[in-house]
Amino acid sequence: MTSTKEPTFRESVGAMYRQAASLVDMSSGLRQQIEICNSTYTVRFGVRLRGEIHNFTGYRSVHSDHAEPQKGGLRFDHRVTADEVEALAALMTFKCALVEVPFGGSKGGLCINPREWDEHELELITRRFAFELIKRDLINPSQNVPAPDMGSGEREMAWIADQYTRMNTTDINARACVTGKPLNLGGIVGRTEATGRGVVNALQEFFRHPEDVKRANLSGSLEGKRIIVQGLGNVGYYAALFLSVENGANIIGVIERDGALYNPDGIDIIELKLHLNQHGGVKGSLLGQFVEDGSKLLEEDCDILIPAALEAVIDTANADRIKAPLIIEAANGPITALADKILREKGKIIIPDLLANAGGVTVSYFEWVKNLARIRFGRLQRRQEENRHRLLINELNRLFKEAELSITVSDSFVQKYLRGADELELVRSGLDDTMIKAYRSVRKVWYENNKVPDLRVASYLVAIERVAASYASKGL
Repeated sequence: MTSTKEPTFRESVGAMYRQAASLVDMSSGLRQQIEICNSTYTVRFGVRLRGEIHNFTGYRSVHSDHAEPQKGGLRFDHRVTADEVEALAALMTFKCALVEVPFGGSKGGLCINPREWDEHELELITRRFAFELIKRDLINPSQNVPAPDMGSGEREMAWIADQYTRMNTTDINARACVTGKPLNLGGIVGRTEATGRGVVNALQEFFRHPEDVKRANLSGSLEGKRIIVQGLGNVGYYAALFLSVENGANIIGVIERDGALYNPDGIDIIELKLHLNQHGGVKGSLLGQFVEDGSKLLEEDCDILIPAALEAVIDTANADRIKAPLIIEAANGPITALADKILREKGKIIIPDLLANAGGVTVSYFEWVKNLARIRFGRLQRRQEENRHRLLINELNRLFKEAELSITVSDSFVQKYLRGADELELVRSGLDDTMIKAYRSVRKVWYENNKVPDLRVASYLVAIERVAASYASKGL
């Protein structure tokens, strides 16, 4: 790879891995073992649709089996390639290690444009794809657990889970074969918002450290920060929603497939999402100025840039024009390896995909555990918590009365304090704790190792050391 040739997604991931791996004391053989994908399966199958046979190609890549099962989404997109799936699988390995969930990395893809098929046709295609993977144990609660990705969602996961159950009628853990399912099929509250909320959790933790904020030439908190979001899909929408509604940030730009919308006074994300769902794009919205070449908005002046859609949207062609001092990668691989170097030399701070978008796999882990336990979180302890809290409130009011104090605990406080945590609150708490711990482990390396130039290398370094330790424990 020359300095003038833009690296592919897979080459970018490899380059970033090798930069960090060179700082780890391990054998060259183990270094190579951790880098390479263990296996990539290509399945080709036909489905009779519209009176004729249509042929499809799908992939499932297993990057690492240092931990099992392997975990990673299924992408439905006509541009999917084996190289892309392998790059995503590698990221999943390091992402899982970084946030300490016990999975190896995997990823899958089906070469299809979902918009070209109606729901019934898409179900037939999905079920046949699932059949091809299930019979090879590439979908299995204890070996390989897919999840939604670009182009797929709860609906597709429900079809896959049902297909697995039909083929494994005696598997008591069948529901754990995929995550991201609807609630009525064993899903978990908070999974849909998880990746976007994880992005927000990572940003919140970043802004808790004034030294880190100063490195990005920023100050203060998230409140009032001007943010541009590229991609208002599931991840981008929830990130923008929580940043604006819960943290007081100002979403000044949104980039979508048909162009971009810009408003320096801020965009109402809920209203824009309604418009996007109705019209398929941001064009025609009165919430801001429409920009036909949406990619130009990546270069607009703002405090935080959130690429939340596709890989390689920032490359050598535009990296030098990026003005945002802080970039958080809500998508996988939105910055190429060469662009990453350019941005670092310009003093930009990047919260990398490894850390930033790990919320999805974290809550997927919670769902998988819930399915294996076959009980929802909070069911056993919620009322006990409420009763214990009620004892304390009653005792406080008794003591106030005995002391003849004309005070009581306010009703609003009592209502909030007495309510035990439900599943959503527990999921959000677990996610926040995971993102905080992950960021702090990365930050520690960033500050203490003078050979580590940025958060990306630090993230890889933490993840690689954990994967290497797992292999060492196995005797490799």
